[in-house]
Amino acid sequence: MKAILMTAAGSPDVLQLQEVPTPSVPLDNTQLLVRLVAAGINPIDTKLRKRGTFYPEQMPAILGCDGAGVVEAVGAGVQKFRPGDAVYFCYGGLGGHQGNYAEYTIVDERFVAAKPASVSFAEAAAAPLVLITAWEALYERGRLEPGERVLIHAGAGGVGHVAIQLAKLKGATVATTISTKAKADFVKQLGADYPIFYQQTDFVPAALDWTSGEGVDLAFDTVGGETFTKTFPAVRVYGDIVTILEPDANTVWKVARNRNLRIGLELMLTPMLLGLVDSLQHHAEILDQCGKWMDEGKLKIQVNHQFALKDAAKAHSLIETGAIAGKIVLLI
Repeated sequence: MKAILMTAAGSPDVLQLQEVPTPSVPLDNTQLLVRLVAAGINPIDTKLRKRGTFYPEQMPAILGCDGAGVVEAVGAGVQKFRPGDAVYFCYGGLGGHQGNYAEYTIVDERFVAAKPASVSFAEAAAAPLVLITAWEALYERGRLEPGERVLIHAGAGGVGHVAIQLAKLKGATVATTISTKAKADFVKQLGADYPIFYQQTDFVPAALDWTSGEGVDLAFDTVGGETFTKTFPAVRVYGDIVTILEPDANTVWKVARNRNLRIGLELMLTPMLLGLVDSLQHHAEILDQCGKWMDEGKLKIQVNHQFALKDAAKAHSLIETGAIAGKIVLLI
C-alpha cells in the first residue's frame, strides 16, 4: 500500500510517500481492516514530526491519529461492524501503532464508531480528535452545566469550533476570541454569542464586562503559553479553567489561587499512550453521540483544506502557519 512515512524528526520534507506492506490478515479477534478514505491532520502530528514520536525506537513512522474509511475485513469476534461499513476513529499515529496517513490500517472495533451518514469521509476524518478533546475538556474536566458562561479561546480553530457547538448543545452561553471579521462571522454561525477581537480588545475586561464583573464560569484554553495565565482573572471565583497545553514551568499561579480556580488539564491521547481500553471505548461512545448530532444537523465539522495523500508535507506546512480556520484533511 501507499503510505506517508516519517523518515526522521525534522521539517515537513521528512514526510515521504512510499510503498509499504499492507497490514496483514488474518485479524485478531476484535480487529477491523479498514481501507482509509481520508485522514485528519492535527497540530500533534506536526509536533511529533518536528521533535520525534513517542516511540523513537520504532522508525520510520506513519503519523495521523484521525481516520475514516470502509471496513474491508473483520476478526472472528467482531460484533458491531461488517465489511462495507463506513467508520471513523482516533487511533494510532503516535509512533507505535500505525497512523492513518496510509491506504489501510488495522484498528480494534471497540475503538471505532460508525461514520455519520450525513457527512463526507473528509468531514468524518477531521472530527475525532477535536471532538473528543472538546467533549472531555468541557463536559468532563470543566463539568459544564446548562446556563453557564464559557470563554473559548481561538474559537475558529479545529478544537475551538467544535467546542463552541458542544457548549451550545449543553445550553451554555459562549464568548470566544477571534482575530478577523471572517472568523467572527464563522463563530457566530456556530452559535457563539460574543466574539472578542483579541488583537484589538483585551479579552479580560471584555469577559468581565460581558459577565457584569463576575467572570466566566469556565474558560477553555486551546492556545497555551501566556494566554493560559492571562485568562485567570477572567474566570469567576471558584470557576474552572481547562487547558489542552502543558502550563509553562514558570507559571505564576497567584491569581488562580486567590480566585480558588479549579485547573483542568486535558490530553485526549493519554488512553492511547497508556493502553486504557475502557477510556478508548469511551472515546468511541463520544463519537457515536457526536455522530448522531451531526446527522441531526446540530453539529458540523469545518474542513477548509483538502490535500492528496502525497501532499502531506504541504498540509503540514499550512497547519504550521497557525492562521487557518477549521480543519485540514488528506484524501487517500
